Amino acid sequence: MRNIKIITDSTADLSKELLDKYDISVIPLYVNIGGQSYKDMVDITPLELYKLVDKYNELPKSSAPPIANFLEVFRKYVNEGYDIIHISISSNLSSSYQNALLASKEFEDGRVYVVDSKNLSTGIGQLVILAADLKEKGLDAKFIYDELIKTVPKVRSSFIISTLKYLYMGGRCSSLQMIAGSLLKIHPQIIVENGGMIVGSKYRGKEEKILRDFYNDHVGDGAKLRKKRVFVTHSVYDNGAKYLKELLEQNLDIDEVLVTHASCVISTHCGPGTVGILYIED
Repeated sequence: MRNIKIITDSTADLSKELLDKYDISVIPLYVNIGGQSYKDMVDITPLELYKLVDKYNELPKSSAPPIANFLEVFRKYVNEGYDIIHISISSNLSSSYQNALLASKEFEDGRVYVVDSKNLSTGIGQLVILAADLKEKGLDAKFIYDELIKTVPKVRSSFIISTLKYLYMGGRCSSLQMIAGSLLKIHPQIIVENGGMIVGSKYRGKEEKILRDFYNDHVGDGAKLRKKRVFVTHSVYDNGAKYLKELLEQNLDIDEVLVTHASCVISTHCGPGTVGILYIED
């Protein structure tokens, strides 16, 4: 059995520590703003991105890595004797999956497996770390791929956002909704469903109440939540991430609650002050 290399893209929002720990390679997407193109989390950080949004008063546009980028990385590891499992951002949100799949066709069957996560952020990251766990058990690439495909529908990802500005600039809400939401200080819940994003509950009130209401809606009593690993991922919202992490640790017996930062591509769609909880449901 050949060694296995696990690869994902920058939208998986895994920390450098986790990438190093599990020996995971990342192929970055691109963020385009002000006439410039930047490699996500390589050439630009979310804080730098938000400064550019204010400077140009335009929403950044994200773009998938071209097929050539996938070919370069896949070829490197195949030539070194690895079988590859690549886990991509949802095909409903980016052409990254399609480009990776096309690149995989250049190799012998069974050498490169491409998984459509139907998710984003550490919803992808959950699948990536699961693949790493299975790899450590000595399982082969085909078995791991099959397990990931079975797990894709079980990943639960939801975020709460603090500003409608980015949804408005991205065409996901009207100017009237933005004005009304801003005046009423509404914080919408974003849910990943069927590979896309929908709006769930809408919260108002003090910060702690908003976060607790979100927690209750998304996690509840945690009866179906897989207790091995839960992610709390945020974009420039340390306090919110800390509070949700504490709620999870106080209320549920979870092996590890991991806090990570959203990439530039994810931040492009949600804006600063966003925080989410992402887990696998049994």
